[in-house]
Amino acid sequence: MGRREAPLKPATPPHPVDELLPPGRMATVALQHVASMYAGVAAPPLIIGAAAGLTPAQLTTLLAASLFIAGIATLLQTLGFWRIGARLPFVNGVSFATVSPILAVIEAQKGAALPLIFGSTLVAGLFCFLLAPVFCRLVRFFPPVVSGTVITLIGVSLLPVAGNWAQGGNSGAPGYGSLGNLGLAGLTLVSVLLFHRFLRGFLQRIAILLGLLVGTLVAIPFGKVDVHALGSLPLVELPHPFAFGAPRFEVAAIVSMLVVMVVSMTESTADMIALGEVVEKPADDRTISGGLRADGIATALGGVFNGFICSAFAQNIGLVALTRIRSRFVVALAGIFLVVMGLLPVVGGLVSLVPQPVLGGAGVVLFGSVAVAGLRTLGKADLSVGSNALIVAVSLAFGIFPIAYPGFYRAFPQQIATVLHSGISAGCLLAVTLNLVFNHLGRARTVPPAPVPHAPVVEAVARVADPA
Repeated sequence: MGRREAPLKPATPPHPVDELLPPGRMATVALQHVASMYAGVAAPPLIIGAAAGLTPAQLTTLLAASLFIAGIATLLQTLGFWRIGARLPFVNGVSFATVSPILAVIEAQKGAALPLIFGSTLVAGLFCFLLAPVFCRLVRFFPPVVSGTVITLIGVSLLPVAGNWAQGGNSGAPGYGSLGNLGLAGLTLVSVLLFHRFLRGFLQRIAILLGLLVGTLVAIPFGKVDVHALGSLPLVELPHPFAFGAPRFEVAAIVSMLVVMVVSMTESTADMIALGEVVEKPADDRTISGGLRADGIATALGGVFNGFICSAFAQNIGLVALTRIRSRFVVALAGIFLVVMGLLPVVGGLVSLVPQPVLGGAGVVLFGSVAVAGLRTLGKADLSVGSNALIVAVSLAFGIFPIAYPGFYRAFPQQIATVLHSGISAGCLLAVTLNLVFNHLGRARTVPPAPVPHAPVVEAVARVADPA
């Protein structure tokens, strides 16, 4: 008798993070990611460029560099190579935490400060790359009581950004906070909610993009969309190493950038943990180490190509949670779009046509979804016994203080205040410390630490967004 062949085992389907979508759907969702994060990537170089007294052409160079570096960083995070990259749908771009210390350097220098800033950024990137294997071990200090608190703070800290956008984005501009701006934001928000409620399938998953489109079209007759600005943009803008002069290195500026880099590494670690929960692929030491290495390489490249410190964009985590499209290749395509926008400023200008109030209306949904994911994670920590409820209460309070009162930590030394000024960093550091004090040090713990949750956070967010 012939030997009977063993039945073939069915192929294991890929994890949703590694899923390849049809090209059309992939491109649409990727554009939605770009539209959600464009304002965040464009604001820091524009603020810094204005403070440095740059010409419009130089501002264009600075903005193009930030888009280009954001695209490279996103590709490193999503696709990765060797031990570099989180290999998650992780969007990276310019960290807003870098703005305040850079403005301080510009004020102190009273002259050409950009070469000094880029030299310090280069050092900070190398520091991040080398420290990644040590820093990634912090993940063991992020049980649900800590990670849930931090994820909640990420969402809460972003909501004021949405409120600022809804009012117009620039408090010194005419019409800031007007009924027209708020009405446009409200229209966009209602459009997103209606699309998400009544559409089904893929159209429901691009409700944010459809809402942005509706808001932008409605804004055109009211003069909120300036299409004439496209005519002044160059067709092609190739990245030039050290376009503002050879890098300079001074201890004070380097220390400031290192502090910002540590803040960004802390926020990136928290964001990777949050994203791991959302996509049901918990971030381990290797994931976080790879993600931080990608941050470091992108930051170092920023120092060479006129960019700044790179960090995670939490608003895109909210988009992943809302759409339930977890493919890292979708976000990789968004990274390619960002690179193209950096090389072709006219293409980037098309995305910049979306008015700030429209982004604010969509931001309410995006940022709120992140906070909901944090609350879901907190549900896995037993808050009814032990000291967990106290840890959450105090950490949230000290994380929200600098959000509600931006000058809350101004009496502290500058380097410490820079770290604590980020509500995410302040709350994260306090949550980790209190968890160690109450649940690890001294007397035996009354409540054993819960395992890192693998619960479907995405489904929880979906139920909140669409109870039906």
